[in-house]
Amino acid sequence: MAGALEGIRVLDLTEIIAGPMAAMYLSDMGADVIKVEPPWGEPWRQQALIAPMEGRNYIALNRGKRSLPLDLTKPEAREVIYKLAPDMDVVVINYRPDVPYKLGVDYETLSAINPRIIYCENTAYGRRGPDSARPGYDIIIQGLSGLLAGDRHIQNGLPQAVSASALADSATGLAMAWGICAALYARERTGKGQKIEANLLATALALQTMRHTQIEKVDQEPRQQFLEDISVLREAGRPYPEIFARYDAHRPRPPGNIYYRTFQTKDSVIAVACLSDVLRRKMADVLGLYDIRFEPGYDPFSERAIKFGDELNVKTEALFLGKTTAEWIALLDKAGVPCGPVLFVEELVEHPQVHANDLVVELQHSKVGLVKMFGPLLRMSETPLRAKSAAPAMGEHTDEVLTSLGYTPEQIARLRKDGVTR
Repeated sequence: MAGALEGIRVLDLTEIIAGPMAAMYLSDMGADVIKVEPPWGEPWRQQALIAPMEGRNYIALNRGKRSLPLDLTKPEAREVIYKLAPDMDVVVINYRPDVPYKLGVDYETLSAINPRIIYCENTAYGRRGPDSARPGYDIIIQGLSGLLAGDRHIQNGLPQAVSASALADSATGLAMAWGICAALYARERTGKGQKIEANLLATALALQTMRHTQIEKVDQEPRQQFLEDISVLREAGRPYPEIFARYDAHRPRPPGNIYYRTFQTKDSVIAVACLSDVLRRKMADVLGLYDIRFEPGYDPFSERAIKFGDELNVKTEALFLGKTTAEWIALLDKAGVPCGPVLFVEELVEHPQVHANDLVVELQHSKVGLVKMFGPLLRMSETPLRAKSAAPAMGEHTDEVLTSLGYTPEQIARLRKDGVTR
């Protein structure tokens, strides 16, 4: 069966994470994606090299695409883009706002060639505002957006980035793919293409849904006091832990959190997640613990509650040390308490649950051999997703794409000689 985007053609003018990831998701849905990058390769090709021009990071984010290196600073390369544009459905791009205009691949230019084109642009900060022209990467946006400070991960007195994933980048890749699919659907109804603007800052704020929501009548006064307090601390040059302590005081949490956290067990680590009192009671029963939070009139911020919470944490941590993770999972599963082991991603490649849901695929890369990687995110009964191929080697499809545009072998050789492609 064909994928949902079978017949859709995508011009991928992106680098690093968010844009390449979005285009890769479209490929999984059946789209034909042409990856355009400089003849010297996008920066991610040089990260964690496995073979010349073939880095692990690039391979992880560009499967299912065809490679067409072009130096877009040269007019001959722009001419190739303009020949491709009439047959493209989607353009994905993630340069700084001024760069597409300098390279002649801006929305106005390409939509004039093809009014039906869907042009999805990702920037760090958005197209408007005082920071719009500044370059920005994931850690910078984590810092600006509150993700970094709110994660409570302090090392050597400094907040640390969420490092297991480029969170803002990865979520923006999903947002871009979602927006493109919606725009394609709208085009089916109206016949019109459009421009989509995504940015890392918007995604980072969206990821903090509850924390970012302000209820004016209850949040305004404490928020204003907090802003005044940290302003004084910053002006005094106080170290970050002091500012962070003020942040914790501003957003107090009920003490004795034993229900949504990790615990050391006899042999490893387990995570539990009880987000309702029904589940919390079940977990307390399994552990044989009495918790005063179930008493009528419980005040989580009373001195009694704070002291009890500290004692409850100590008791619970000691209990979990008495059994293995497997033993605890068996007990908690039987009681209906959500839980699971804490693993490293390397352990997931052969995990039975992952394989049962086809979450790992095996692809043959033309330069580095067999690649095992995460599979398509969704299952669709009538339009299945498929990882079509490994990431393309540099210039692997140059002749194929240029020949389809009418270039002769002699013309392609000239473009190579002139450094337009490779």
